[in-house]
Order: sequence, then C-alpha cells, then structure tokens
Amino acid sequence: MLRAAFISLSESKSLRSAAESTWIGQRLSRRFVAGTTIDDALATTEAMNKLGLGVSVDNLGENVTNADEARHSAQLYHQILDRMQAQQLNANVSLKLTHMGLEVDEAMAYEIASGVVQHAARINNFVRIDMEGSPYTQRTLDFVHRLHRQPENAGCVGAVIQSYLFRSEKDVEQLLAERIRIRLCKGAYKEPAEVAFPRKADVDANYVRLMKMLLKSGVYHGIATHDENMVRATIEFAQKEKIAASAFEFQMLYGVRRDLQQKLVKEGWRCRVYIPFGTEWYPYLMRRLAERPANAIFILKNLFR
Repeated sequence: MLRAAFISLSESKSLRSAAESTWIGQRLSRRFVAGTTIDDALATTEAMNKLGLGVSVDNLGENVTNADEARHSAQLYHQILDRMQAQQLNANVSLKLTHMGLEVDEAMAYEIASGVVQHAARINNFVRIDMEGSPYTQRTLDFVHRLHRQPENAGCVGAVIQSYLFRSEKDVEQLLAERIRIRLCKGAYKEPAEVAFPRKADVDANYVRLMKMLLKSGVYHGIATHDENMVRATIEFAQKEKIAASAFEFQMLYGVRRDLQQKLVKEGWRCRVYIPFGTEWYPYLMRRLAERPANAIFILKNLFR
C-alpha cells in the first residue's frame, strides 16, 4: 500500500512543484541526492571513491518539453565527462532518454544521446541509458542496440533491465547476443498487471534467474540491489561458478544501505554507487521511498538533525 502511495505521489505535478521549491522539501532530498550542481556531484563522487566505491552520476530530469532543454541537459553531461577525466575519478554517467528529448523529437534525442556516448568512448568512459516506465522500454532498448552497433561505441554504452517485467528474459538474451553491458534492477515504476509480475516473490525469482544469466555471460554487468537476499544469492552463485569478483559489480543508490556498500568492499567485491544531482529530484525521491518505505521514517527522524 505504501509503495503504491509513493509511486502515485511521484506522478503529482502540483506536489512536485511545491516540494522542489521549498526549504523542507530540499532538506528531505539530501539523503539521496548529492546537491544541485556538478561541483556537488563530483565532490560526492570523490568522497565515494576514497571509500573504495565506483560511481555513476545522473543529472536528474525527465520528460523535457523542448529541444533547448534537451540540449542543455546533454551539455551538462559533456561537462561532467570532461571533469571526471580531468580529476581522474572512478566514475561514469547515467541518463534518461526523455531527458534527452525522446518525447520532443526521437531523431533529435538519438543525435543528442549519441553525442554523449561518443564523448564517453573517446575518453574511455561509459554511459548507462537508464530505463523508465514500460511505455518506453522498447524504444530505450532500440536506442541502446543502435548506439552499441556503432563500432566506436562498442562497450561504452549499456542498458538497464527491470526484473519485474515479463519481457525481461528475452530482452537480456538479445542484449547479451551483442555483448551489451546490463544493469539489473527490480524496477520502481507503477506497471499494469499485463506487463509486470505483481508479487514480490516472482520479481525476486526472476531477478535471480536473470542475475545468473548475466554472471555466466562473460560480460561486465551491474547487479543493482539493496536486498541482502539478492546480494547473498549473487555471491553464492559467483563462488559456486568460480566467477571472479572483478567480473561484475554490485550497484546501489547513494544514501541507501551504506553499511552494506562498505561491507561488500571490505569483502573484496566491487560496488558502484548511483549518485543523482540536480533540482528535479522529486520524482526520483518518491520512487526511492516506494522501493523501501522504511526510508521515509528514517528521513523524518533525521530531518532536523
């Protein structure tokens, strides 16, 4: 019930406007969002690197309404990539296609996203194309396949697969056929029963099934989860199959399960933290609370500390 409530809140434009413009809303976001500027994001990235954690930086935003917004969003990514290289950070970037103008002009969005991926490839970095709700799944995967097929981009662009979707096993097979890197997560959008598993047990079972496919593929993937059962299943499978700790990485969100992140690093596993920044943080925060409603209690307890 709480998960459904937070997902509904994430879609409220009036609440979003109020939250993103008020002091208390901005204070609420600090647990999960690394400030509003590139400087904020990269300072946090450097701090995570010192803890032995890799980073993926995301400039928050989605569903831009015009070409100027889309090109401005992309320009920030070009700046971030150059700063990462100059500061020699262990970091890459994640972006959403609707932030690059997918709903404005698909050809323009491809041109913009392609420019960011080509930039990353030139400096030996990497771009993760984030997954959004199921209406965007096929178009997003089509973009990833097309971008990856450009010889200069091979290995420098990857996809996200959500285990709550019925279609995900087939999508994984198609991505692996082209050796495309995948971030596996459970999914955080409200999806109809026709396309997604309604029961957590089924989502978890599919997650484990897909995780095994990824680890056995010989491609470097990200196992994105805060669920200790999923972490344990991954470690046990890797050890059983003699898959090296350097062959994949765990991925977690900034501000969530810091204890588990450090535990994995100390045990010799690779872990990357997804660091969002920017002023458009409200939908992201609501989806994080939907994934783990206990986070709402934690934030409220620490709001005025």
